[in-house]
Amino acid sequence: MLQLYTYWRSSASYRVRIALGLKGLAYQPQFVHLLRGGGEQHGSAFRAVNPQGRVPALLDGTAIITQSLAIIEYLDETHPLPALLPADALGRAQVRALAQVIACDIQPHQNTSTTAYLRDTLGASKEQVNAWLQNFIGKGLAAVEVLLAAQSHGEFCHGGQPGLADCCLVPQCYAARRFGLALNVDQFPRICAIERACQQLSAFVRATPEMQPDRE
Repeated sequence: MLQLYTYWRSSASYRVRIALGLKGLAYQPQFVHLLRGGGEQHGSAFRAVNPQGRVPALLDGTAIITQSLAIIEYLDETHPLPALLPADALGRAQVRALAQVIACDIQPHQNTSTTAYLRDTLGASKEQVNAWLQNFIGKGLAAVEVLLAAQSHGEFCHGGQPGLADCCLVPQCYAARRFGLALNVDQFPRICAIERACQQLSAFVRATPEMQPDRE
């Protein structure tokens, strides 16, 4: 059985949990607490799994795959249906671009290592950290909204079925609210509509942080 190294509130882990649910794939969670004892991801046991010390990581037999987007594309290639990427080259490029805006440009600002550096090294207060996060998350999602308005013509990020970009968007919406950024429907109409559509699907519901056994 697939094993997923995960943490309940990790946006990157959340993405992969959604993808596994959309694929209908069973997996055994391996919980890595990112805060307890300074962070279990820094220990030798997990570093042997992922030298970068980040979740998620997927164990398939003896193969270990890291980085959430790589894991999701691996799942899509090894379990083709339902497809998480469009059949056409342009569509795949557009979906990957949306996913990468979120996973590569927005989400790293909220990593535990980033926020810990702001607090512990630079002396930023909780309010200052949240203001910093709201700035970068807000600007990033504003760009996503423009891209969706131009490219999205269905219920989801690309057409009538959820895919790679939706796996990234929903966790980012969750994180935005966690850090105090209101997602106003007037400012983010496409994002809010897509999020509502996703929230009707069991794969997204089961993947939410509140549904995870390691939730605190």
